[in-house]
Amino acid sequence: MIRQARYEEKTNVQGGAGTVRFYHIVEADELYGHGRLYAKIVVPPGASIGWHVHHGETEPYFILSGEGLFTDSDGSVHRVTAGDSCLIEPEHGHSIANEGPEDLVFIALIHKA
Repeated sequence: MIRQARYEEKTNVQGGAGTVRFYHIVEADELYGHGRLYAKIVVPPGASIGWHVHHGETEPYFILSGEGLFTDSDGSVHRVTAGDSCLIEPEHGHSIANEGPEDLVFIALIHKA
């Protein structure tokens, strides 16, 4: 099957700033109970996804372009750029913010641990 990703805008994601764009690569039901999100996410300059915790799930990010500040579960902040991967383990929290001049673009997969 070939199709376009479903586009969705969300404001103040997890209490973050601004509006974030989601391009759903597959829908949750197409993950057959193994996960709930597989999407390309675009965080414009000044926007962010706020701090949140994944219970019984993991969420890897793969940064495609731009740069951002990733806050890890221990509170440490890391600059991320194209080619970086971030792994959020079960029961860990995280957030990500774009303080750069261009869109921060990454792939995210939320799946059961």
